[in-house]
Amino acid sequence: MAKSKSSPLTFLCITCYFKGEEFLRACKKEGNTVILVTDVKLKASPWPWECIDEVFYLEENAEGNWDLEHIIKGTAWLLQSRKIDRVVALDDFDVEKAAAVREEFRFPGMGQTTARHFRDKLAMRMKAHEAGIAVPPFSALFNDDEIREYVKKVSPPWVVKPRGEASATGIKKIHSEDELWAYIRHLGENRYHHLVEQFKPGDVYHADALTVDGKVVFCRVSQYLSPPFDVAHGGGIFRSHTVELGGADDKALQKMNAEVMKAFGMVFSASHTEFIKCKEDGKFYFLETSSRVGGAHLSDMVEKATGVNLWAEWARIETAVAKGTEYKVPPAEKNYAGILVSLAKQEWPDMSGFNDPEVVWKIRKEYHVGVIVKSKSRQRVLELLDEYAHRVKNEFHAAAPPPEKLSH
Repeated sequence: MAKSKSSPLTFLCITCYFKGEEFLRACKKEGNTVILVTDVKLKASPWPWECIDEVFYLEENAEGNWDLEHIIKGTAWLLQSRKIDRVVALDDFDVEKAAAVREEFRFPGMGQTTARHFRDKLAMRMKAHEAGIAVPPFSALFNDDEIREYVKKVSPPWVVKPRGEASATGIKKIHSEDELWAYIRHLGENRYHHLVEQFKPGDVYHADALTVDGKVVFCRVSQYLSPPFDVAHGGGIFRSHTVELGGADDKALQKMNAEVMKAFGMVFSASHTEFIKCKEDGKFYFLETSSRVGGAHLSDMVEKATGVNLWAEWARIETAVAKGTEYKVPPAEKNYAGILVSLAKQEWPDMSGFNDPEVVWKIRKEYHVGVIVKSKSRQRVLELLDEYAHRVKNEFHAAAPPPEKLSH
């Protein structure tokens, strides 16, 4: 049941990574009480402490994860003396934790079944396929006969993907049936945590959106210039940019993103959804989605292009839904923006050379170089991204081996 418009709300915000500062600020600005649950290793991180009323820390277990039972029992203890109105997961790896807390204590919001559609890559593909949304041919790795049938019908190359990891982490490209079975044997008893999918070469796009009352009220479509898989596995330079506003790709993916949100049961949240435009047939295929703001500073790129801060608007949406008040998304500016981020050889790279008037943001992180450019001209954005990529490659770029698995 929605609270009265004047009643203060208490938000329990869960994140195992340092992120969501703008959500926390906006949440406090809306007059809410903010409780943060995060990792003990992040104690020294520059959280917006003035916006956080209480903080609780958790430690990783031997597997590098939080114990869900500790989160449940900790929430039960909190509820003895505090009223909690909303539970929010600020990172991809916290979506299922927050859903479990909501289920246990009957909080409003996304439950465990719906959360699976935004975390489990197998559940995503099955749900999309059921809804008639194009996905690359795939198979679970549960049953040997089903895998053999898949191999007969679907030609390589394939990719084996972890069902629960984020971005391109842990993805293995496979070129033959023998190689596939060898890798399945390597996975051992953990094979059921993975799926196999046909590798479709093409350009990867992302739709960053806000949904309210089951309707997408804001969506900006962008295209990676270097697909996340190539960056993670080839040590490349991460780049993305706004697609042509109102163009064919923009229209197609606005529609497809809305179909995904409807099929997956999204009611209210931010989302980050990825698609691939296959070079072989020119069609768009759904890849994956998440019920949170996109990472890798993509939200900063979207904000520079539109003036819409996805983190802050997400907090406003959560508050409006809880209070039963109307939410109105700010009008979006029609600019183009692009982002470039790379690991750097230098601890604090000198980015003073990136001084074109279109530069509106520079990263502040050790051993990283990165900029966001903004213009009324998409062509100008692309020119600068190409020029800066060449400069970064020659002066700053460093590569690191891809992680086999992320914690949490």
